[in-house]
Amino acid sequence: MRKLFLLSAALAAFSLQAAAPKYVFLFIGDGMSTPQRMVAEEFARLTGRDELVMNTLPYQTNTRTKSANAIITDSAAAATAIACGEKTNNGMLGVRPDGVRLESVAEVAKKGGMKVGIVTTVTVVHATPGGFYAHNRNRGMSYQIALDLIASGFDYFAAGGVYDKFDDRKDPMYRGNVFDLARKAGYAVSIDDRAAWSALKPGSKSWSVFGANGMQFAIDADGTQPKLAELVAKGVEVLDNPKGFFLMCEGGKVDYAGHANDAATDLREVLALDDAVKVALDFQNAHPDETLVVVTGDHETGGLSMGFAGTGGKFKVELLANQKVSVEKFSGDIKRLISDRNGEIAFEDVKPILAEKFGFVFGKPVRGEKEPMRITAAEEKGLASAFDKDVENVRAKLRDTTAHDVARRYVFAQAVKNVLGAHAGVGWSSGSHTALPTLTTAQGPGAEVLVGMRENSDLGKRLKGLLAR
Repeated sequence: MRKLFLLSAALAAFSLQAAAPKYVFLFIGDGMSTPQRMVAEEFARLTGRDELVMNTLPYQTNTRTKSANAIITDSAAAATAIACGEKTNNGMLGVRPDGVRLESVAEVAKKGGMKVGIVTTVTVVHATPGGFYAHNRNRGMSYQIALDLIASGFDYFAAGGVYDKFDDRKDPMYRGNVFDLARKAGYAVSIDDRAAWSALKPGSKSWSVFGANGMQFAIDADGTQPKLAELVAKGVEVLDNPKGFFLMCEGGKVDYAGHANDAATDLREVLALDDAVKVALDFQNAHPDETLVVVTGDHETGGLSMGFAGTGGKFKVELLANQKVSVEKFSGDIKRLISDRNGEIAFEDVKPILAEKFGFVFGKPVRGEKEPMRITAAEEKGLASAFDKDVENVRAKLRDTTAHDVARRYVFAQAVKNVLGAHAGVGWSSGSHTALPTLTTAQGPGAEVLVGMRENSDLGKRLKGLLAR
């Protein structure tokens, strides 16, 4: 016991002497825990891609994610813990459970003279980015959170947007369109303008928005929006200065794919985040003694598992490469197709689409064939039934255009995703967050102080400690 105490004391003393980094990259995969990182790693290995660099960082630790009032956290409480170093209740951003304002590591960095950037694939006023600049009891107050964004004075914002919330005249704190307010505060604001974002110069103060409700999934990317890695690279370009910078980058749509139990989309979001980490590591190679890179997750989403009983424990994650579109986009595409045909369409008509977008193989198998994506008669019957339900729902909408369009009534895309998941051996236990601990990895000056963390709030405390000196 005495030896353990002395070791703990020595580690604590060592932590206090850790070098303060000049440049800090903090990557957060929303909904990303160990399963997401390992599924993406296995997929990368089997499809000819290099291993995930985020998994190679030498300092590693696991952290609990519970919030102040629940064993399963939401993103607001988790972001507050990571950013501010204290637990709060679910739904709260940058404040204690009693509403007292907290200071985030990004605010500490800004106060110390560093430039600050916030990058995410979801809306900029979403919970995770908001945890670094906002202070509100309710994560849903998008307009007020946008006001906090402007008040932060941070230097580089690049993310999705919620346009209808940025001019919310019903909000009790309404002061005008937040884009106009941001421009008055000195921000160069661009909306769905890749050229304007690309033209940003070092030292500029900017807010770039892509997409009305978050950016495209990586699997759906068509080149009209920058990739996450590109947003980080531009951040490095505009933020670099003699006093250093702090850059938080969120892979926000890992969480969205997890909620949908869409494994193929989920792992590609993790890979996109890993590409962004590579940008930071390239920068670190040029500034090895000054740059800290940290990769973590705020919580796990979906209860992802590698293999399940339905496949006899087999895990063929490489089959997910057959999926070429997110379940979300595919669902919308199918609904539009049915509507364009006025509901006059049969399951046979969409089989070629399933072959193209998911790699499904229909028809009787050839003797001796080992085609892993051959759809069984039972699977085909289930898919046809789900498609017929979607057709009927669209027909009902066409008959009564005032009828409420409830997204969950459309089941075909989910059925398709479930069939592919079953062949690949990917399982899910939930459509929501879970209490799984998250994996944190790091490299660079100060990385050693992150080892041995027990709570997600420890990360915020230790990062603030590094930058406050």
